[in-house]
Amino acid sequence: MRAWPGQPPRHPTSLEFRRMRILPQQRDAIVRTTTELAGVGARVHLFGSRLHDHLRGGDIDLLVQCPQPVSRPVWLAAQITARLQRALGERKIDVLLIDPATVLQPVHRVAQAEGVELTLQAQVD
Repeated sequence: MRAWPGQPPRHPTSLEFRRMRILPQQRDAIVRTTTELAGVGARVHLFGSRLHDHLRGGDIDLLVQCPQPVSRPVWLAAQITARLQRALGERKIDVLLIDPATVLQPVHRVAQAEGVELTLQAQVD
């Protein structure tokens, strides 16, 4: 697996996958939608409360990493969000999108450090 610039690859453990509070069908819809809209090389990570059984919260927090520059990142994030809301039901979905030109903010770094890559898991299944 290719590492994101400046980040070592993070391979989630099987325990992390068991603890995620999303269904395999939801994960597949997230990966499929992200790939369709952001391209085959895009990676999507789940972060936030959905990674922990003991935390509450219904929102789905996603970090989408695009290997190529994105001309309109806010628009792409909005498209991914809208399509996922239609596919998964009217639940709150937050999409952070970064590309090589993105100036990383603390929230990006937290998402990179704590997130579990869904694209990797979808390939394993």
